[in-house]
Amino acid sequence: MLFDLRGRGRRRTVQVIYLGLAILIGAGLVFFGIGGAVGGGLFDAIDKNQSSSATSTFQKQIKASTRQVQLDPKNAAAWAALAKAEYQLAGTGDNYNQTTGAFTPKGKAELAKVDVAWKKYLALNPKKPDDGVANLMVQAYGQTGLNDPVQAVTAYEIVVASRPKNANLYGNLAILALQAGQQRKAELAEQKALSLATSKEQRAQIKQQVAQVRQQLAQQAAQQAQQAGASTTGSAVRAP
Repeated sequence: MLFDLRGRGRRRTVQVIYLGLAILIGAGLVFFGIGGAVGGGLFDAIDKNQSSSATSTFQKQIKASTRQVQLDPKNAAAWAALAKAEYQLAGTGDNYNQTTGAFTPKGKAELAKVDVAWKKYLALNPKKPDDGVANLMVQAYGQTGLNDPVQAVTAYEIVVASRPKNANLYGNLAILALQAGQQRKAELAEQKALSLATSKEQRAQIKQQVAQVRQQLAQQAAQQAQQAGASTTGSAVRAP
């Protein structure tokens, strides 16, 4: 038997085993919060500390950029930096629901500040708009954010202009334009995407993706029209 301490070397073996078990149990208590009144343990505390640290960092960046634009309202780079920091803050803590992948009402309030900084930046007509910040703005204006597809298209056009030979970017622009109701722009973007595609497979994929979005939007429009018609009919029936 392993725990027969009379055998030669058995006592030392048992001591090592018990020491190992003690370490494992201790680790479980510390890192996973097992047996404690406070749930979460050290790993949750680390996550919270990291989130808190990120929030503090972005707030400092916002403060610095705000100071810059106050001193020099025509500083385009400072406005871009402010929009970026505001967007990053909007994605931290309870501003963003990690489970649903959507901004919370509090996060959307932060995105409204991002919108202001971005529009101030664009109003200065920078020679080469920051495509990195523009890409963030596409997400800010997305359906899970401010839900402004027209502004999303405007921002994404900057992204596309920075890489004018990328077929996939034009394909994405076509989809965003469709969602914004900009049919002509969608057609032109799709044509450009197909002309830049480097293979039959890529062309087929772009066509399929754009066609699917067109179909989905058409179905949504039909459903909305049907619901509106049913509502109007119901009102007419109830009228004296």
